Amino acid sequence: MTVTTSTIDDLIRNQNPFAGHIVVRPQQIWGKSFPDVPSINAHASNAVFDAVDKVRKRKRETVGITITAEKGLGKSHIISRIRHQLQTGDGSLFIYMSKYDNLNQIKSLFLQSVASSLRAFGSQKVMQWQEIAAALINEAKQWEYTPQQYINMYPGWLSQHSSKAIVHLTESVLKVKPEITNPYIVKAILWTLSPAHINYASYWLSGLELAQSQAEEMGLPNPKSEDREAEALSTVRQILDITSNYRVPVICFDELDIADAADNGFLAAQVIANLVKDLYNSLKQGVLLLAMYPRTWEDQIKALPEAEAVIDRLASEQVERQPIALKYLNSDDIVALVSQWLQDFYEEHQQIPPHPLYPFDETKLRELGKSRPTVRSVLKWCAENFVPPLPPGGKRLPPTPLPVIPPTPPAHPVKPYFDNELVQVEASIDSLMEEKATIADALWLAFTTLTGETVEGVKIEEIEEIQVSTADQRFIDFKIIGSKGKVRIGVSVVQQDGQFIGAALKRLTDYRKFNITRGCLVRSKKINSGAKLARERLRILLQEKGGEWVGLQSQDIKPLLAIYFVWYNSESYELTDQQIFDFIGQEKLAINNPLIREILSDPSGQEPTNLTDDGLPISIPQPIANADNIDLNL
Repeated sequence: MTVTTSTIDDLIRNQNPFAGHIVVRPQQIWGKSFPDVPSINAHASNAVFDAVDKVRKRKRETVGITITAEKGLGKSHIISRIRHQLQTGDGSLFIYMSKYDNLNQIKSLFLQSVASSLRAFGSQKVMQWQEIAAALINEAKQWEYTPQQYINMYPGWLSQHSSKAIVHLTESVLKVKPEITNPYIVKAILWTLSPAHINYASYWLSGLELAQSQAEEMGLPNPKSEDREAEALSTVRQILDITSNYRVPVICFDELDIADAADNGFLAAQVIANLVKDLYNSLKQGVLLLAMYPRTWEDQIKALPEAEAVIDRLASEQVERQPIALKYLNSDDIVALVSQWLQDFYEEHQQIPPHPLYPFDETKLRELGKSRPTVRSVLKWCAENFVPPLPPGGKRLPPTPLPVIPPTPPAHPVKPYFDNELVQVEASIDSLMEEKATIADALWLAFTTLTGETVEGVKIEEIEEIQVSTADQRFIDFKIIGSKGKVRIGVSVVQQDGQFIGAALKRLTDYRKFNITRGCLVRSKKINSGAKLARERLRILLQEKGGEWVGLQSQDIKPLLAIYFVWYNSESYELTDQQIFDFIGQEKLAINNPLIREILSDPSGQEPTNLTDDGLPISIPQPIANADNIDLNL
């Protein structure tokens, strides 16, 4: 790895490890994150690790911890550190929630976050659901197989015994776990070990409906729509009580400093604080972690009714029930942080720099510490100053002669953030394809930037929110108004199955009630032939109402999701809406997007091609050949 300084300088001119990487995204909580310096704000992460240890050793049942810090000080960095450290051991489960799309249905949203979080890989390189399923079987059967061994054996068991194998295992578990009151939760958890059924099982565990044929095959009753919110918290408690027999649940609530409010007037942080109080009172064991701004704690949490009882649970271990405050960076922190980022950068590119902080000067970095900066501001400074240093004498040496090419215009300020978000979207597209609200928001943003443009013969005049009663909420996401009001397209993104798709199609075909001239379904999956009501409503939409079904393809939605995440984090990125809209226009992200154009084009009256099967996983892990096998002896 012998290199010259000029080689490193060429690398620096073409690669900036800091650009676009100043905000930790949820995907980085789960996957590869930013370089971390464990000594920075170690008091906060250590408090969580100590709490997990106390719960594991039965010194505490439940612990509540709140971390406060100003914007950019590193709350999400700490959470990422906690997640990745916990992943190295097998004594805990990590659950993360950072999106609060509907505060009026927070229990259902929390259940979905629990189910989604437990799909993430744990310490044994399989989903956390699968770790729990294996632990349940091992205890019931007095076996000692690993989750991967069960994953390998399940296809053989199901081929030999069909669903009777799962019934047998469920009954075995219930014999040693008589305190479990909902056997279907156990059955669904056990189904997660089947490579062909993992997505169905986790979908059902999140409180959503399966296609009826799939629900019957797996022996899982679909939830009743009117009872879903009421049952959600009970389901969460039972899931967490089951998991806590084998792992300490660490439940984290991030991104609480938003202005959204529930119908009862409570803001997001207040809604979550009340939820955490309920969880603290009802869980068998666990660690509850919240992260927020100091002002949110002072103005919102302390203003809650019965605030003292809430605070006792949100900061149960802290002196005087105060949250743990993160500290601003000092000079040593800055040097350690930048050094770690550069070490990772140079190792990735197999370079040896002249010194660990190259191309920065340690004196200048230490001077930054005098202003008590945030992590975000330091990384931003590094991104802006990541250039080769001046040579002795103060003049830059002429670069190595290169072929003469036209000068390239300076990069758009949005581009590094967009490129980074696109990488994150690529890494998590399977899960993002199930996030109806996020996809709808990305489409809404794209159409909003096209106001005044004519696309596919439609002059877009306005993107309108649908004002409906509570019963009709969540079904039609927005309305596109165009051509002097003659075109009014109601857009509904529906990735759910079961009764939800039928209910959405009912609204999409009611043109009079919702004042639309065309209903547009956006969906990537087929609608099961056994869903007769939904199929009939689809026929009405396509053949009688002149509506359209636009196939949702991952390659089309990826760039729209990436720029949506840039827009959503624009304040943290210090970007304006105008800059983002200019970038969307410059790159033609919206106007040339096939999904956008298809929604606006004349309806074909046909179902789209390239759909996935109803509820079928996007990818199915295959069992390893020559797996260990044992007979269930049914």
